[in-house]
Amino acid sequence: MTQQKKIITFVVAGIALLVLPLLLQSFGNAWVRIADMALLYVLLALGLNIVVGYAGLLDLGYVAFFAIGAYMYGLLSSPHLTESFQYIATNFPDGLHSPLWVIIPAGAGLAGLFGVLLGAPTLRLRGDYLAIVTLGFGEIIRVFMNNLDAPINITNGPKGISSIDSLHFFGLDLGKKAEILGIEFQSVSLYYYLFLVLVLFSVVISHRLELSRVGRAWMAIREDEIAAKAMGINTRNMKLLAFGMGATFGGVSGVMFGAFQGFISPESFTLMESVMIVAMVVLGGVGHLPGVILGAVLLSALPEVLRYVAGPLQAATGGRLDASILRQLLIALAMITIMLMRPRGLWPSPEHGKSLQTAKS
Repeated sequence: MTQQKKIITFVVAGIALLVLPLLLQSFGNAWVRIADMALLYVLLALGLNIVVGYAGLLDLGYVAFFAIGAYMYGLLSSPHLTESFQYIATNFPDGLHSPLWVIIPAGAGLAGLFGVLLGAPTLRLRGDYLAIVTLGFGEIIRVFMNNLDAPINITNGPKGISSIDSLHFFGLDLGKKAEILGIEFQSVSLYYYLFLVLVLFSVVISHRLELSRVGRAWMAIREDEIAAKAMGINTRNMKLLAFGMGATFGGVSGVMFGAFQGFISPESFTLMESVMIVAMVVLGGVGHLPGVILGAVLLSALPEVLRYVAGPLQAATGGRLDASILRQLLIALAMITIMLMRPRGLWPSPEHGKSLQTAKS
């Protein structure tokens, strides 16, 4: 593809992304919410791609960083803590309503710190053992969030945290519809544009990381850690950096999720969420940014689209099949079919696995 064709393709794609929520608004806000959640999952998948795709470290507890960012926003942007801490109730009687420029760095920093803490004891682990440890870490975080309502109520336990503020910046409240240049934008559409900016920013960061010396070091560790260490790469620091960077993306997406939903509870951060995010990276193409984005969009939007398929199928069987179970069955069949036909993913990286193909030939 020539440079001119690339520019035309990017311009057309940019216009389509800008117009998309306005078109979806005409069909109802539910469709815009699907697009919003798809962008959030793209942000999560890009973060996990740093750990799994670039560094080759299988992380099944990635949803823990998503939860940390969401609870950070929930605690700092709701009146919940005033009920548990007298000092906060005295100084902030209406609750903590921290500004956005404080919460996003706090959520990203705390998630990054936990990412490094997770990576430190797992430096010697590989493959299945690493996956089991990270899986346990994710479940520990979820159980903590579910039980930190006694003796001091911090997370409100299984009841979750409600009355969370919507995002505000430059005098614009994203929780309310707004009229800009004569065009009425619903709240979900405003969040769409914010999430789109964050995704584009994350794509640029991920691409620059991939081309940097750090990215090359991660890929060397992914292909052969012993050879990378023999070449002088500090594998310990590189692994910790991968865990920390990936967790930062998860923390930011968690902050956005808490603001978008207005309510968070431990049920939103189960093991199945981690498995789904890993599936997005693997299904799209490990280590390849376009593939990861494609996988995240498909697996986040497909369950909602299949609602319109599962309903008629349930009616055709006389209601003997539950619609939600049938929808999950259709998703599983679609994933199995794709992985059988495209084992390296829908849009694999042309470089990933090339050394293995050379060795076989």
